[in-house]
Amino acid sequence: MRIDGETVRRRMDTVAAEEPLEIRIGGTPLSVTMRTPGDDFDLVHGFLATEGVVTDLESVRTLRYCAGADEDGRQTYNVIDVALAEGVAAPALSLQRNFYTTSSCGVCGKASIDAIRTLSAYDVAVDPTTVTSTVLIGLPDTLREQQRVFESTGGLHAAGLFTHTGHLLCLREDVGRHNAVDKVIGWALREDKLPLTSCVLMVSGRASFELTQKALMAGIPVLAAVSAPSSLAVELAAESGMTLVGFLRGRGMNVYAGDQRVRVAP
Repeated sequence: MRIDGETVRRRMDTVAAEEPLEIRIGGTPLSVTMRTPGDDFDLVHGFLATEGVVTDLESVRTLRYCAGADEDGRQTYNVIDVALAEGVAAPALSLQRNFYTTSSCGVCGKASIDAIRTLSAYDVAVDPTTVTSTVLIGLPDTLREQQRVFESTGGLHAAGLFTHTGHLLCLREDVGRHNAVDKVIGWALREDKLPLTSCVLMVSGRASFELTQKALMAGIPVLAAVSAPSSLAVELAAESGMTLVGFLRGRGMNVYAGDQRVRVAP
């Protein structure tokens, strides 16, 4: 039912899909995340990369959906089991989620707060990439124009991976902003593109600590968001040598860390 002032109409509406995805390593449950179905293998690859479990595609031997059906006997595709390559260590118990990862917060289910700061294999501080303010200003519009599902639901976050010249490499949508980022990084891992030097990660919401950490784990030197960063995100970006841009709207932006990479263009 739609209410506009005193006008009441009944109509069908499209909402964003949200279902649980359980990630297992060798049959052992690791995490359950609430996600928008689609690009699930990208999501799992990205999750493993940003949690520091794997650093390259060869570290993952196989991924498969486990058997699972609803009350009507239809496959649910909500459990993925990962087989790591020989010699790749299984994740420590400190990485396991206590129960599940919600679509709004990726770290609140961490079993140990000490496991949040994951050591990256890449040093973004040495990345000499620069990006012009003109390129940055154009990213939100490009991101929005490419959000196919958002146009019909209005309920999805997006993450877009761009070159430093503004060329879109990959875009993924999800009800969870951290899932959208994992899907983008997972795509890059499957394409053997890590580390993502000279790239800009653009996100549709705020820049949280976890999104900053995920960008760091993928070797991304520039993270930009249309909304505000958190204090921990700014702290992590400054410590690691990453450029963090927030409130990227219209012709303005705030650069919270790594301003040496942003060149103001006329």
